[in-house]
Amino acid sequence: MALEFTDTNFQDKVLSSDKLTVVDFWAEWCGPCRAIGPVIEELSKEYDGKINVGKVNVDHNPQLSINYGVTSIPAILFIKGGKVVDKLVGAQPKSNFVKKIEQHI
Repeated sequence: MALEFTDTNFQDKVLSSDKLTVVDFWAEWCGPCRAIGPVIEELSKEYDGKINVGKVNVDHNPQLSINYGVTSIPAILFIKGGKVVDKLVGAQPKSNFVKKIEQHI
């Protein structure tokens, strides 16, 4: 299951991790966010132990959105070694996520 990242645990769970972390910035009211939710869950299961996969609710964690310049959701950041190494914006097919993950693990 995808992890839940927040303003308070982001440093520890994402920036300090030595694994690639896929971070989905989303909101409950966002249709495209809900559309890719199942894809995020599938990736979490398929890459369990290899990467971290999680979600940031932008309504509950506005500081993270500001810090990463997220102005449009869904925004998916690929973070490794504390730095953003790639990004996808908008609802995307699963193959696009897999391609980015495979490039960076």
